[in-house]
Amino acid sequence: MTPELVRCGWVTSAPDYIRYHDEEWGRPVRGDDLVFERLTLEAFQSGLSWLTILRKRENFRAAFAGFSIGAVAAFGEADVERLLADAGIIRNRAKIEAAIGNARVAAEIPGGVSDLVWRYAEPAAPTPKTLGDVPAVTPGSKALAKELKRHGFRFVGPTTAYALMQAIGLVNDHVADCWVRARQV
Repeated sequence: MTPELVRCGWVTSAPDYIRYHDEEWGRPVRGDDLVFERLTLEAFQSGLSWLTILRKRENFRAAFAGFSIGAVAAFGEADVERLLADAGIIRNRAKIEAAIGNARVAAEIPGGVSDLVWRYAEPAAPTPKTLGDVPAVTPGSKALAKELKRHGFRFVGPTTAYALMQAIGLVNDHVADCWVRARQV
C-alpha cells in the first residue's frame, strides 16, 4: 500500500485543492498575462474561499479573454455589464472594475507587471514547520502592495500581495514535511 502524501495544512481532500497545491502553488510563474491572471484571481478571492475561485477559474479565463492584459484593458461598460451577468464568475462590480482598471495599469508598466512583481522575491525564509508558521503578511508583501498601489492597482493589499507571492513562487511556504517542498529542495 502506498502511503498518503503529506501536504500543506490548507489542502483539503477536494481534488481542485490537491491539484492546485501539487501542480501549481509555489512554482515560479513569469509572464505578464500569467502574473496578471494570478493577481486578478487573488483579488477576486478576497473574502471568499480559494476553492470557490479554483472551481470558477476556467469561467474567469473565458470571461476575461484568457487574462490577456491588452484585451482586458480594452473592456468597456458593455463588458462590465456582461461580466455582472455571468453566473460563472464572482459578480462583484468593484472587483470587475478593478480587474479592468488593473489591466490598463499593467499595460503601462515599464518592463511589464511580471518584472515589477518579481523584484519583490523574498530571500529564503526559515522553512515553516506548520501552517501556523506561515505569515499572512510580510515586509515584502507590504512593499509590493505599496508599489502596485503607487502604479494605480486596486484590490492589492498586503495580504493579497502575499497570497500572490506564494502562488507564483516568490516565496516557498510549503511546510517542512510537505512532499512538494521535499522535491523542490
